[in-house]
Amino acid sequence: MDFDALTGTSGEWLRGTGPDADIVVSSRVRLARNLAQFPFLSRADDSVKSELESLLRSKVEGLNLGSRLNYVNVNTLESLDRQFLVERQLISPEHAESHGSRGVGISEGENVSLMINEEDHLRIQVLRSGLALDECWEEINRIDDSLEQEVTYAFSERLGYLTACPTNVGTGIRVSVMLHLPALVLTKEIQKVFQALQKISLAVRGLYGERSQAMGDFYQISNQVTLGKSEEKLIATLKDVVPNIVSYERRVRNALVEENRQSLHDQISRAYGILQNAQTISSEETMHLLSSVRMGINLGLIDDLEIPTVNELFIHTQPAHLQKLRHEHLESADRNIARATFLRQRLSNRDTERN
Repeated sequence: MDFDALTGTSGEWLRGTGPDADIVVSSRVRLARNLAQFPFLSRADDSVKSELESLLRSKVEGLNLGSRLNYVNVNTLESLDRQFLVERQLISPEHAESHGSRGVGISEGENVSLMINEEDHLRIQVLRSGLALDECWEEINRIDDSLEQEVTYAFSERLGYLTACPTNVGTGIRVSVMLHLPALVLTKEIQKVFQALQKISLAVRGLYGERSQAMGDFYQISNQVTLGKSEEKLIATLKDVVPNIVSYERRVRNALVEENRQSLHDQISRAYGILQNAQTISSEETMHLLSSVRMGINLGLIDDLEIPTVNELFIHTQPAHLQKLRHEHLESADRNIARATFLRQRLSNRDTERN
């Protein structure tokens, strides 16, 4: 897989289309699976991990996904390339940081990834732009059924699918949506959302999932447990809840515009101006400013930039992507300079394209 070529592209899930894509950046369904004849990875030695990786790789590469599937041996990658895949949401931070034989199969549009030897023997993930949980479920269910014809999953008639983490036992499913909620953060209404979600056993995580912090006002909302609930029930829960959050965010955005349009426009314009002119800028500040700009586009306060471009900038300004673009390892201060240069050039190119 040519990682250098990927630096100029982005996955289809970032295209900024689909239902409620102004707020719901992406939908994701993930399944955790283990093979019956092997121990969980926490009890597997290197030889077992190697055997698992070889077996599952052959099954993954044999899948018919309707497009080309690239297989990457994660164990042989440099740390920069592993972080690159994390930033693109194709592997988890845990998969990047663990040791031993492991790999990932990635579909051509980056909508599907199949992680081998992460926390479980197999983690299947399907991503879509916007609120598209049904479409994610339909595709991942087909992939899972195809694999289950080739291997025997660890399964209990009483408990369901057996997984390394007890919270995944049952269906092994994690249903999540990534939401952009800058207005709720700005008005501090986000805490009410967190409290309401906690009461109905939904988890709130950051951009990169479990144990990650929120950046750029992005939050992943997902189910916490799977035992005793069907896949359809868990998906239905999020489909019921997410539109309420989307509606709440839109109401607050509109209220901000109505109450003080000039002040909000000024804040967003300043953010856009800094991104266009900064000489050095951190990843954290970039995410914060891009968040304001993204909201400004959706509110009609910025009319010379498109959502897919901003979505790409969130990813392409991350540390690993910057270093891949520059073809060199950079220390933090140098990355900040490179990030500012990249932003100036990318946003300047938008001006050229319009003219």
